[in-house]
Amino acid sequence: MSDAKPSTEAIPKWQIALAVGGTLALGAAGVWYFTRKTSKNDERKEPDGGPAPEEQADEPIPEPEVELSPLEKAQGAKNKGNKYFKGGKFEEAIKCYSEALEVCPDTNKKEMSTFYQNRAAAYEQLKSFKEVVDDCTKALELDNKYIKALFRRAKAYERIDEKKQCLEDVTAVCILEGFQNQQSMMMADRILKDMGWEKAKEKYKNREPVLPSTHFIKAYFSSFTEDIISQPLEKVVNDEDKDQEGEAEQEAPPSDYLKAKRYFHEENYDKIIGECSKEIDSQGEHLAHALLMRATFHMLMGQAPLARPDLDTVINMDTADKKLRCNALIKRGSMLMQRQQSEEALQDFQTAVDLDQENSDVYHHRGQLNLLLDRVPEALRDFEKCCSLKPDFALATVQYNYTQYRAAMLQRSAMQVQDAMKQFEESISKFPDCAEGYVLYAQALGDQQMFDKADDNYKKAISLEPQNATTYVHRGLLHLQWKQDIDAGLSLIQKALDIDDRCDFAYETMGTIEVQRGNLEKAIELFNKAISIAKTEMEIAHLYSLCDAAVAQAEVAKKYGLRPQAMM
Repeated sequence: MSDAKPSTEAIPKWQIALAVGGTLALGAAGVWYFTRKTSKNDERKEPDGGPAPEEQADEPIPEPEVELSPLEKAQGAKNKGNKYFKGGKFEEAIKCYSEALEVCPDTNKKEMSTFYQNRAAAYEQLKSFKEVVDDCTKALELDNKYIKALFRRAKAYERIDEKKQCLEDVTAVCILEGFQNQQSMMMADRILKDMGWEKAKEKYKNREPVLPSTHFIKAYFSSFTEDIISQPLEKVVNDEDKDQEGEAEQEAPPSDYLKAKRYFHEENYDKIIGECSKEIDSQGEHLAHALLMRATFHMLMGQAPLARPDLDTVINMDTADKKLRCNALIKRGSMLMQRQQSEEALQDFQTAVDLDQENSDVYHHRGQLNLLLDRVPEALRDFEKCCSLKPDFALATVQYNYTQYRAAMLQRSAMQVQDAMKQFEESISKFPDCAEGYVLYAQALGDQQMFDKADDNYKKAISLEPQNATTYVHRGLLHLQWKQDIDAGLSLIQKALDIDDRCDFAYETMGTIEVQRGNLEKAIELFNKAISIAKTEMEIAHLYSLCDAAVAQAEVAKKYGLRPQAMM
């Protein structure tokens, strides 16, 4: 099953941050991108180090002999403070803004709000962030939709590590600005990611391990062609015993690892870890195989800390089959990628290449990793190498085609796109039983607005793999893009949950749709369901980002009476 994500060009707003294949949710907190419209004019005219104080039109200061009103005195003090601020004399500026606040009549709320905001700007330059928060809060008490004060307080909250308050403020800014400003959008995205990872670490540590669906497990193993532990039991027995031919046969019970292998082929997956552990504890003859199989199933259950020691042991076993060691390196690299340790992950893949340059699985899985990192040229080279080594490996071939399509889209080359689509069609003709080929081709067709043909390909994929829940989700998204038919789209996504009630991709997608519809409370409920069954720390972090974004918008709606307009 592919981990590749679709190109963001020509993709509808509700598809942003949803990954092709659905096994790994990627990207930034999608809620923030659904209404995003970028513009060259979106950049603030203020420096990152701290916006200049609010510049109301400076009123000429009357001659000293004229009696000034309290408001005129306040304006004069403010104007003097602005000059100090521009000259970098921030303490003197603070004194002037304080003087303006002292003499300004309480009835002039607009002016007082500006004075507080300006003083906060000066405190910000002195890195007095608590004072920034206090003054911005006072400014907002006088004008609760004061964007400059909200944004400055959000930045101060971030500096003092008050992320929840920061997120609420920057959410209010984004809504007031109509999701048009790049700077506030990027800040919201950054805070959401930080909060998501913090929560994910705790959730992942305490989550209840559960095996994914049988279809998911089979799809995972189908992405390997050099994986000894998933090979037929008879082949393993023959390979292990070929050196003992001619010796007297002795009656002996089957090893615990071979029992685990039988359970694997019977799809009795919940007994595998136990049998592997017996083999490991007894230091049996299939020790390396048992360690790798146990690690793999710990990974599938989302137990990376338990999988890691077994993988490390296999990798460092000089006597182990090099295919076992390469497989362990691939899986450890994938785990490192899930923790956003991309450089370490790439190092593991390079070690695997050095160990076995003819191992197609290394290039296949490194190609997926490079695609996730948007390293499209590197992904192309890896998939090309994999296909040259295993020309009959259908999954790698169609993923290579999809990567060619991604590259063509990045080049904005109509001719290259046409060639990539032709390659897709040729691969599907060559591998008509590869459901992933139809799914990836349908993604590309959807990008090209060829909706009828895309839908036909999703139908073909479903006929080949009726138990693949994620294909129903993708088809539901297509109907939203194509016909704006919410009921039909949701019905297809619900079908995914009827097939596999642990399909976090379906809950996530439903949640994003409810955000689009303005149903934030329902969206939060759906995101929390997805979080409870997500398989990796990266997925959990991504889902928390989506959930926290919806929670923040709901809180802002209550506090400020602000709500983004429903987009469906």
